[in-house]
Amino acid sequence: MSGAPLVPPLWLKPSVGMTLHQGYVRLSRELTTDSCSCPQLHYNVPMRFFRCLALICLALSLSAQVKPSQIPVPSDVAAPPADAAKTKSGVASEVIKPGTGEARPGKADVVTIDYSAWTTDGKMFDSSVVRGRPATMPVKGMLPGLADGIELMQVGESRRLWIPEKLAYKGQSGKPKGTLVFDVTLLEIPTHAPADVKTPPADAQQTGSGLVYEVLRPGTGTHHPTKADMVTVNYTGWTPDGHMFDSSLTRGAPSTFPLDRVIPGWTEGMKLMVEGEKARFWIPERLAYQGSSAPYGPLVFDIELVKIQ
Repeated sequence: MSGAPLVPPLWLKPSVGMTLHQGYVRLSRELTTDSCSCPQLHYNVPMRFFRCLALICLALSLSAQVKPSQIPVPSDVAAPPADAAKTKSGVASEVIKPGTGEARPGKADVVTIDYSAWTTDGKMFDSSVVRGRPATMPVKGMLPGLADGIELMQVGESRRLWIPEKLAYKGQSGKPKGTLVFDVTLLEIPTHAPADVKTPPADAQQTGSGLVYEVLRPGTGTHHPTKADMVTVNYTGWTPDGHMFDSSLTRGAPSTFPLDRVIPGWTEGMKLMVEGEKARFWIPERLAYQGSSAPYGPLVFDIELVKIQ
């Protein structure tokens, strides 16, 4: 459960401790000097301006990152309280904040979580909160004790887990030893069928072919893929009765394929997207497998466009 650190552009090389004020000072210097501080490149004033705006944006990003010291160590990190619940496997847990949903994940599901983790002496060894990026992973790929605890949770719930070593890293070399403590928030179960899987909402958009779609998260790109492009995507597909028949998330890696080798509804829908965008598509059978093979009938897909090759 680890993520890539924030890596600034090679030409920038700011110190992690750079403040917003320092960014403005750097901007002022760049705009009032004739020489560029980047070797072998010569920027005019507008280029230096945009370069330094990028510097300020990075400074803002760095200053907004959560530091480990800003996340308090749980007061009961050394041992669970006497009233903590306990599973048959030996995981102790305590609800910090109740959830808002009713569904709970199973071992076959993929979940999106925010978490911080400590050893019982209060040393943090991992945190998606510090990285500023929630983690999406299959339940069956987690530490056994973490999986046991998450299966107790509802979407929106935050829970503290005390995981014994036999359900954690089992004394593996180079891994945290002993009982581990996790504060976990269950943000989403992306493999669960959406509530509108049977019928699209009234405000969903429809194309001339009958494809219906809804943008779930705007993208950051500006380029739309063409039929000749290769695309890398994360996706999950359901039949209208809520049965999940395929998902890249359960395999733990995005899928890459040529856009002219997929069902017509995918080709049409993805040409509407940009990188970083996530959308839901309701695809009529004539734009899906056309009754020639399973899954039959209309299909629903959640698709995230990761990259256009």
